[in-house]
Amino acid sequence: MGDGTSDEPMIVTMVSVPDGGTTTISLPEARRRLTTDPFLLLGVELPEEEGPAEGLAEVPVVRRLGLDDEDLEWFGRPDASARAEFLGDTAAFAVPVVHQGRVAHVHALASERFLVITHWGRRAGLARAVTAQVRRERPHDTVATLFLLLQEALTTFRRAAVDALLQVEELEDDMFQRRRPEQVHRLSQLRRHSAVLHHALLPYLQGVDEVITRRMMSSDFPAERQRLAQEFQRAARLVLADIESLQEATRRAFASYGSLVAGEQNGVINRLTIVSVIFLPLSFLTGFFGMNFEFLTNRLETRDEFWLLAVGLQLVAVVGSLFLLHRSRIWRRLRDEE
Repeated sequence: MGDGTSDEPMIVTMVSVPDGGTTTISLPEARRRLTTDPFLLLGVELPEEEGPAEGLAEVPVVRRLGLDDEDLEWFGRPDASARAEFLGDTAAFAVPVVHQGRVAHVHALASERFLVITHWGRRAGLARAVTAQVRRERPHDTVATLFLLLQEALTTFRRAAVDALLQVEELEDDMFQRRRPEQVHRLSQLRRHSAVLHHALLPYLQGVDEVITRRMMSSDFPAERQRLAQEFQRAARLVLADIESLQEATRRAFASYGSLVAGEQNGVINRLTIVSVIFLPLSFLTGFFGMNFEFLTNRLETRDEFWLLAVGLQLVAVVGSLFLLHRSRIWRRLRDEE
């Protein structure tokens, strides 16, 4: 190819199978090996700061690798969404992964002879994990290696969901010990995180499941690959269930926080009720004896009568109110809370 694509900033790493060793090779060497090697695993690292409006948008990664295909021009673009496509003897995936709490995408292009994994900088966090998996599992072909990549991507979602679920449970325990406003903010962040995980994973799993199911219905689909596909589908359902459990846990934590707030408000209302019960009779007596009608002005002439009616009745009212409160549920509830 004489289009000058070899000058594009791009690091190509060849992974040796089955020992998992890595070697950095040039772009022309990668193009040559893609046409000659029977089993090739390449890792393509693109600069993280390179945006869709720069060299990648003008020259697609597949063209720079010598794999001209108009249907795969999205491959290697940072703005490509999660997807799974089967094009003849080639399968292409935009795989979402969770790295440092954020969702990124790794692109994978697989055929019977090669597997190309493209990511940006170190943000995907799968290069070492996939290499370690190759070293341990020793896959016998590129399809088995592809499923190792897909399984490792699911593992990042499972770890993120489990870690967030543990944080929600810790927050819920802390709320019952002492309720603080910052707990609501943290719960909101975790609820948003669960929504991001679900939104990123669900469309991808639907696309992959459609591709896998269509291939499994073919009579020439090998039994070993059917087993790998079924294991992936089973793991995908479990990871999706973990994320849904996280969403349910955040909703439950918010409900618990609301219950605690409602309980505190009920306590305040009960205390105000006690104050009202005590002072309502006093307010009535004060207002009654403040009226200027004939009985009060002509009959209550001595100081003893004033103290008996003005103070005695109020004392009786206060003692009676406290006695009734002591016998009521409100008083027992406040005593139990204390």
